[in-house]
Amino acid sequence: MKTHVPPRFDPTRVPHLLGSFAPVTEEVDAADLEVTGELPPSLDGLYLRNGPNPRFTPIGSYLYPIDGDGMLHGVWLSGGRARYRNRFVRTPALEAEERAGRALWGGLESMIVPDADQVGPELAGTFRDLPDINVVRHGGRMLALAESACPFRIDAGLATVGREDFDGALPAGITAHPKIDPVTGEMVVFCYGLEPPYLTWSVIGRDGAVTRGPTPVDGVDEPMMIHDMALTGRYVVLVLAPAFFDLAAAMAGGSFLSWRPERGTRVALIPRDGGPPRGAAGGAFWLWHTVNAHDDGPGEDAAVVLDYVQWARLTVGSSPDGAAGDEPSGGLVRARIEPATGRMTRTLLDDSRVEFPRVDDRLIGRPYRYAALATGTGRTDLLPGEYDAVRWYDAETGDSRVWEAGNLSVGEPVFAPEPGRNSDGHGHWLTFATDRTDGSSWFLVIPAEDPEAGPVARARIPVRVPLGLHGCWLPTEA
Repeated sequence: MKTHVPPRFDPTRVPHLLGSFAPVTEEVDAADLEVTGELPPSLDGLYLRNGPNPRFTPIGSYLYPIDGDGMLHGVWLSGGRARYRNRFVRTPALEAEERAGRALWGGLESMIVPDADQVGPELAGTFRDLPDINVVRHGGRMLALAESACPFRIDAGLATVGREDFDGALPAGITAHPKIDPVTGEMVVFCYGLEPPYLTWSVIGRDGAVTRGPTPVDGVDEPMMIHDMALTGRYVVLVLAPAFFDLAAAMAGGSFLSWRPERGTRVALIPRDGGPPRGAAGGAFWLWHTVNAHDDGPGEDAAVVLDYVQWARLTVGSSPDGAAGDEPSGGLVRARIEPATGRMTRTLLDDSRVEFPRVDDRLIGRPYRYAALATGTGRTDLLPGEYDAVRWYDAETGDSRVWEAGNLSVGEPVFAPEPGRNSDGHGHWLTFATDRTDGSSWFLVIPAEDPEAGPVARARIPVRVPLGLHGCWLPTEA
């Protein structure tokens, strides 16, 4: 197979390769981090985050947030002290490029793949693995997750073990946003593909064994992109926005994703007991991330309440001179779907520019009170996907509280509950942040009971942590 000729591409003009997004190449270990303030002694565990971080300068194209090698950044906390480690997710493609000393695969839009002379027959003509979006722990496995493919298993020290297909039960893999039911311990996953069946869902039991294999979702008759999902006690909730893959356009040099608003957006409610799907349809909108969902009552026909961050349309990447104001953001929205009637109503809860919503993971699929989101203060010099504040939304009162981070660009906030406390109002919110003036990075600990007061502790990370995507709090297991 002939190597594709790389199209003209200038990585120095890609915003998500610059500034606070710029990749790092060094793997670092640092013990006893310098701390300003006091780390709460109740924090005992690992804060871990994944994100796209090209090992070598990209060729052909670079599409944030999908392209890029995965890099894990971990902060271990115990006894009021902190240590840090970062590691690449070592896929076969990354190791082949390290042997070559340069990028061999292009971004998804460029369709550049190496030939056998460069990488050998097993990797020739293949697309690279991209486990660079999220990381979860479930059933004895720690997994670095890709957009829709097999994840890679990681050990306790962040070393890569290898590709994970769940003992052959999920050969096509899963997407980057599975949901773990805190009551049953099950991890519910979905996967989309370019060939039939285009969309499936599965269930992995508490012990890590697959209890429901890939089950097709009715009514999906062409390949489409779905980034996130939600879960209730009764339903798997999938938002089917009109973002379709167009391979013919991609092969001709166009976009491999097509936004077709005339098709509208459908919310599929898939009974977890395997019953026929239900749901509703409405005007077109896109979501990257759900906040949470729950059944609004005990009856079979009780409505489903879904909170999410709404966008007017799908956007990936950005123009070289793009600014945050170019994003078609739509704020925090609540959808109420009636399974019996197929009726859906949407209510705007907060019109702020927000993303990366998180709740107390112990309340996934159940009513919650507090959600934390990255937000903006109105600055016009931030890049698309860059935020300079954290916002807390109170679902009970409708009020919001904000901590403005000044020169810091903040990432997704993750909740670490106070041990022994069941309320989502007791604990700390954790995130990485990078100073736009000097490139220094920090691990922030923000108290849930008084979040707008800002961090009670900041641990200095000895290397810059690029703005990335999703992470988790992993308390030390007894």
